[in-house]
Amino acid sequence: MNNQIPKDQEFLEYIVKALVDYPEDVKVTRTIDEMGVLLTLKVNPKDMGRIIGRQGSTVRAIRSLTRLIGLRHNARVNLKIEEPEGSTRKTDSSVDKEVEGLENF
Repeated sequence: MNNQIPKDQEFLEYIVKALVDYPEDVKVTRTIDEMGVLLTLKVNPKDMGRIIGRQGSTVRAIRSLTRLIGLRHNARVNLKIEEPEGSTRKTDSSVDKEVEGLENF
């Protein structure tokens, strides 16, 4: 393969860099396995809110667009956003514990 960046990775970088305050911190890694293409996005922790958007609307739109790019190139493309260090967001396991606690009501 030549040294060109794949279209899906290039597209994701372009979109995300246009949205964030720290475009120099945007990193996209691309891996391929039996499930398809996985694009992993890493941004400056201060830009996470811009990428996620209100109620996740921005990240849903970005995922839809990257899937469309994949379809045009006969590939299944998924997007994963890397959790920044020091994040205080609750993980799925802590949410599950809280839901279990609510079942007692």
